[in-house]
Amino acid sequence: MKINYSKEAIADLVQLREFIATHDPAAANRYAQRLIEGINRLQDQPMQGRAVIYAPDPESIRDLVIGNYIVRYALLSDQIMVLRVWHHRENRK
Repeated sequence: MKINYSKEAIADLVQLREFIATHDPAAANRYAQRLIEGINRLQDQPMQGRAVIYAPDPESIRDLVIGNYIVRYALLSDQIMVLRVWHHRENRK
């Protein structure tokens, strides 16, 4: 299944990487790589994230935890759409 990213998810990833890079550029590269590898695993196991119970269709909107980050994605008929990415302390719903 193909993985696509929303404009918001791309902006989230750029912002996360830039924030980490201000403190430790090497760590920013490691975190970015780890997130992308985790997201890419969805191709083989698209149901591995937890259902978002308050979503209109909880089985199709899921959260994948990768380290301290949460990746929200939608399972569509022909693709996985990464919707948002954030640090768990941001407390988004």
